[in-house]
Amino acid sequence: MASAITTLRAGLPDRYLTPEDIAAMFSVPIETVYHWRKQRTGPPGFRVGRHVRYDPAAVRDWVTRQSSLDIVA
Repeated sequence: MASAITTLRAGLPDRYLTPEDIAAMFSVPIETVYHWRKQRTGPPGFRVGRHVRYDPAAVRDWVTRQSSLDIVA
């Protein structure tokens, strides 16, 4: 059985994202993603047990907010 990859708007996957997904998405080292989380400056993540996950819709909203900050600055 072939597995179809379902995506949301903006090309994000229809699943919760991992820190590795975020690092790949923004072409930054994984350490940067963990630093963003510690400083609360990156996309909002949440814990599932001992794992951190990111809601694709929240990541998209964060990117939109970052884009609007660049326009103002």
